[in-house]
Amino acid sequence: MDKPILIIDFGSQFTQLIARRVRQAGVFSQVLPHNASIDTIREMEPCGIILSGGPASLEEATAPGCDPAVFGMGVPVLGICYGMQLMAHTLGGQVARSGKREYGLRQLSLDIKSALFSGLEAACNCWNSHAYQVTALPPGFSQTAATDTCPIAAMEDGERKLYGVQFHPEVTHSQQGMAILTRFVRDICGCPGSWRMENYAASAVKEIKTAAGNGTVLLGLSGGVDSAVAAALIHQAIGGKLHCVFVDHGFMRKGEPEMVREVFTRHFPVSLTAVDASARFFGKLNGIIDPEEKRKVIGHEFVSVFREEALKLGQLDHFAQGTIYPDVIESGAAPGSAVIKSHHNVGGLPRELGFTSLIEPLRTLFKDEVRDLGRVLGLPEEMVKRQPFPGPGLAIRTLGELTPEKVAITRESDAILREEFDRSGFAKNASQYFTVNTDIRSVGVMGDGRSYDTAVAIRVVTTDDFMTADWARVPYDLLAQISRRITNEVPGVNRVLLDVTTKPPASIEWE
Repeated sequence: MDKPILIIDFGSQFTQLIARRVRQAGVFSQVLPHNASIDTIREMEPCGIILSGGPASLEEATAPGCDPAVFGMGVPVLGICYGMQLMAHTLGGQVARSGKREYGLRQLSLDIKSALFSGLEAACNCWNSHAYQVTALPPGFSQTAATDTCPIAAMEDGERKLYGVQFHPEVTHSQQGMAILTRFVRDICGCPGSWRMENYAASAVKEIKTAAGNGTVLLGLSGGVDSAVAAALIHQAIGGKLHCVFVDHGFMRKGEPEMVREVFTRHFPVSLTAVDASARFFGKLNGIIDPEEKRKVIGHEFVSVFREEALKLGQLDHFAQGTIYPDVIESGAAPGSAVIKSHHNVGGLPRELGFTSLIEPLRTLFKDEVRDLGRVLGLPEEMVKRQPFPGPGLAIRTLGELTPEKVAITRESDAILREEFDRSGFAKNASQYFTVNTDIRSVGVMGDGRSYDTAVAIRVVTTDDFMTADWARVPYDLLAQISRRITNEVPGVNRVLLDVTTKPPASIEWE
């Protein structure tokens, strides 16, 4: 694998977005906490370093920093927002509260003779989010960009290959932002741009073979994208030595339990233990209405069922799970050897079942990269493009007490929504979409008679990062078709509603 671009994280909400943008430029990236030692950084042999933004102010006594030796390693460094301010402060410049805070879009003037902005347009819009700015350049630096309220919106020291931008090039609203990041990682850092999923798959298979040796591996299949891709990858590496346990808790979407069994018995013939525990879960959830209590019961029961089935297989050698890179970043785990961490489905099971060795083949990938890897491995498109789906599944899209009949309404209406979105082509315009059994009943007229049945809500959102979301503007004709089908084909439904709330104030899920 090529040398990475390292991103030093100072708590920015955009840190993962920086890492994704670098990978989109064809360069492998990894995120380190701001307190990573200089020895750790040197051991990773980066071809360049990016300092992220962050919410702190350098006036604060607890303001995060990094080892100043980063600026003397001889590799290019790019500071973004707080990262630029830290660079200036550390190297002898000055940072102060600005007279006018900059939030949102600003017109930016660029010095296109500078190394970082060479070949770009001289003016563009950029995204800002700061109340402080560099007021005096460090020795050796020159000013390379400005806005009407920020005279030093970018700076660079070409001789030492140190660069800073006060705006956020990683945000989609920043015009030329991707070009700036590509210029840095490809031209200034000299990265070859050979980060490809096919290459990753080949190297991951070798690493899995080394980690597993002649041993066997146990993996919990949830039916989700991550665990499915992990299973396919591990199977490619060790074949029949992989043993999978799939627990159907009764709250998956229509056709998904059957798809899991089909894929991992025909396309990837693993040793699969599949158990339908839906009756057991419904029994445990009888009378429970509170959504958090639902989650706890489902999580606890999942662990119990998984443990029972896994123990029937006897002692295996390694435990595997589909941890992905956002999980690693958010847990604060440093790159390197894998550590045992809780998974949203299996909790502390690795230790409970006696495993000390953990295999996490996706721990350096983002979600969209996991999907790409699934395609490379030959997984069916309907599994690869599976939308984000909560661990408790339809249980938290069915409000109130759970019964098989109520969950069936959620499942069947959701299937109609997905089918019509796929048929119309609108699916590509939405980030996430599903139906909710609101547990609200209303009066209707069906077949010339009075009905008193359930109202189903449709939730469709667009988002880049799932931290904020807008409701999608679904064409009225498509909504009418979906409403007609749901009220005609799903017994017990006489009303269809559309959720037109953004996040915030609402969350994407209803429970």
